[in-house]
Amino acid sequence: MYLIREATVADVDAILQIAQQTWWPTYEPLLGREQVAYMLGELYSADKISTQVAEKQQTFLLLLEDGQPVAFAAYSPREEDAEIYKLHKLYCLPITQGKGYGKILINAVAGKTKEAGKTTLDLNVNRYNNAKSFYEKMGFEVVYEEDIPIGPYWMNDFVMRKGL
Repeated sequence: MYLIREATVADVDAILQIAQQTWWPTYEPLLGREQVAYMLGELYSADKISTQVAEKQQTFLLLLEDGQPVAFAAYSPREEDAEIYKLHKLYCLPITQGKGYGKILINAVAGKTKEAGKTTLDLNVNRYNNAKSFYEKMGFEVVYEEDIPIGPYWMNDFVMRKGL
């Protein structure tokens, strides 16, 4: 049994725990320990996530399984083009992967995008992340590559897009 609800600042610790438990097994083999530690510190500090939630910079959807937070997604209009929404984050605890929660959250974000009157959803995925094939199954297509500096490191991503 699952429930999806919009996250509040009270959920920041749960979001951070899911990110920690998901990032290490996903990204350490791709990026190495130092880069993962750096990026988690930059992208998933309590202050940064609290601000994103409180100021609605991104809308966070939290998926609870039997009352426990196990997955989340975060989205917003793209800064450079408000006609396109961007899925910024999508993480499911490793123990829940395969239960369809990623698909459920993408569909929830797609629904919110359509409710806002928009018809395009973008996301970034590391070029070596196995999640790329999952996103393709969900109807996303690579539209371009993007290299984003983060401190002394780079995020080497595909930008994927889905028409709704």
